[in-house]
Amino acid sequence: MNRNHVFDSHGPDVRVRGTAQQLFEKYLQHGRDATSAGDRVAAEAYFQHAEHYFRIMNAMAQAAQQGQQERAERQQAVRQQRMAAVGHDEDGEHGAAQPDMQPVRGEEPQPDIQPQPELSEG
Repeated sequence: MNRNHVFDSHGPDVRVRGTAQQLFEKYLQHGRDATSAGDRVAAEAYFQHAEHYFRIMNAMAQAAQQGQQERAERQQAVRQQRMAAVGHDEDGEHGAAQPDMQPVRGEEPQPDIQPQPELSEG
């Protein structure tokens, strides 16, 4: 469920539709209005509905935070695997190649060949 999920709510004496944030605000306002009118029972009912949607908002925020943390951990693991595959340590320094890793064809170290002087005939 994301923060834009639309709820149909059947509260005391009113039917309300909207996101958890919108319903929280609407029920809170209904509770304030009932308090102003002197109806403590209705106010309490509205405030309980507002609290319900407040808890839903908190649960969605925690789920989103946990999802972000899990994505960050997965991204870090992928980075570490890629670095290990190319023989780098976590600081990005080139380390010793893994003993079981074979170089890719064409990437083996090549001998250092110096040009030879030309021989003159004579």
